[in-house]
Amino acid sequence: MRLTAIAIAGSLLLASAGNAQAATPQINFEMRIIGKSVEGRDIEAYRRGTKGGTVVLVIGVIHGDEDAGLGIVDLLRSAEIPSGIDLWLVPSMNPDGVADNTRKNANGVDLNRNFPFKWGKIGNPNYWQYAGTSKASEPETKAMVKFIREIKPDLGIWYHQDLNIISPGTGIDGKLRARYSQLSGIPLKRITGGTYTGVAATWQRSTIANAHAFVVELGPTLSPTQAGLNARAVLDVAVLLSTLQGK
Repeated sequence: MRLTAIAIAGSLLLASAGNAQAATPQINFEMRIIGKSVEGRDIEAYRRGTKGGTVVLVIGVIHGDEDAGLGIVDLLRSAEIPSGIDLWLVPSMNPDGVADNTRKNANGVDLNRNFPFKWGKIGNPNYWQYAGTSKASEPETKAMVKFIREIKPDLGIWYHQDLNIISPGTGIDGKLRARYSQLSGIPLKRITGGTYTGVAATWQRSTIANAHAFVVELGPTLSPTQAGLNARAVLDVAVLLSTLQGK
């Protein structure tokens, strides 16, 4: 869902981000193709901010029919980034799913059940949580695994829909989630139901040393104002993590 009135939310974001920490001019910009989908679409990654700073990765879409996160990524691509934050943005790791408005990729695989941590065989291509033939069997998953191993994010934020909740955490992870919840208005509540093997955020936390990663379940729709609040939350939480790391 590409949002209209993005400039309104963008103004809100820039003002709010400035309150969190003085923004600095863009230091670097990079666009990379990190892989291809089953049907040959590019998986794109955009980099902004301070090279060598706290590395934050934001993934707008993993389930193709849950695409409200694209509006948040759009804002972050043009926002001023606080000093010390090395921000990477992946609008969608499932471009085929977005094109077809379907949860899974073109092979019928739920990519959020296909990551290599505690992967388990689930169903078949007709099942909504089909996990694929083996761990990281899909080109989209392989691309993200390789990319994340390369950039080693200190924080990953993965957007989903449409439960409108963030699962609470403990320690630093819990502080980041609570701060995001406070700023975005999305309540902290335990996510239940479904089968949670081969999950992207869990793989990231378990694989990258000292990494934090969590899922933000947006609501069924996302207004421009809500997009701005979420984008502000990303930057604020990034600064909070940088402070907690002593950077």
